[in-house]
Amino acid sequence: MVKVLDTVGGHDAPAGDSAGEALRPRHPEKAGRPDTPMLRKPDWIRVRAPSGGTFAETRRIVREKKLHTVCEEARCPNMGECWEKRHATMMIMGDTCTRACAFCNVRTGLPDALDGGEPQRVADAVAELGLAHVVVTSVDRDDLADGGAQHFALTIAAIRRTAPGITIEILTPDFLRKPGALETVVAAGPDVFNHNLETVPSLYLRIRPGARYFHSLRLLQRVKELDPSMFTKSGIMVGLGETREDVLQVMDDMRSADIDFLTIGQYLQPTRKHAEVKSFVTPETFKAYETTAYAKGFLLVSATPLTRSSHHAGEDFARLKAARIAEFGH
Repeated sequence: MVKVLDTVGGHDAPAGDSAGEALRPRHPEKAGRPDTPMLRKPDWIRVRAPSGGTFAETRRIVREKKLHTVCEEARCPNMGECWEKRHATMMIMGDTCTRACAFCNVRTGLPDALDGGEPQRVADAVAELGLAHVVVTSVDRDDLADGGAQHFALTIAAIRRTAPGITIEILTPDFLRKPGALETVVAAGPDVFNHNLETVPSLYLRIRPGARYFHSLRLLQRVKELDPSMFTKSGIMVGLGETREDVLQVMDDMRSADIDFLTIGQYLQPTRKHAEVKSFVTPETFKAYETTAYAKGFLLVSATPLTRSSHHAGEDFARLKAARIAEFGH
């Protein structure tokens, strides 16, 4: 069973991290905020604690390659299930984000310099894990001139060299005020380009203050303009205080940007210093969102309480390809 970590103060560090790194406050910008309430999770949110031999083997590979995963850093509820299948979502460019979103558990602060050896270590880990489909995400790197776009491209290229035939899904930051960054990433040829809108536009100032809703939407639209064959994907969390009408408007906005794949999941509050859960959305409501989204023209929709961007990503990619062939014949 995994240990529950204190994510406002220090926390246990992955192998290779220094003791000082482990003790550094994880969210210094949130430390002085008043605690927010934490609602008791309903039965449909319960998940199995990570355990088992395959889980341990996945962890060993990640540690030996000195990599970070969003599974750990974001405290994903599906980590046990995914790691038992050797599916780990790689988080590149370090473990420290330059943004301070109210929902996110990833460490915030001033990041270290990029690690030039990381792209190849990611590729080696992917090969050792035996993945057929990999998801690569990153922290926001507003400190870099290109937002880390070239590092994404190098990682994609390393995976292609080391594990030929694998399909690659990327989950990128918004590259806000980084001219040319998106073009660099798209030119590297990932199979799926994912960028999450995260929430409805009326909640951006409170939940995602460093980002711009219409910039993120335009980013995804621009991907299709650069490469119409590339699958695009985006997701939002619910339970933050949005209305049904808000969610339906986001669906319409996404379809206007020609986004193929929509994910909707329940927001889960990492700590009392993060944005509070306003409501736990019922499975029936998620099913209704799924039905509506398909009616609006998405090729694929995943809408459940435990849906996360990279959960079942490999299976979903196969379904996405099949849906395109059924819809367009290619």
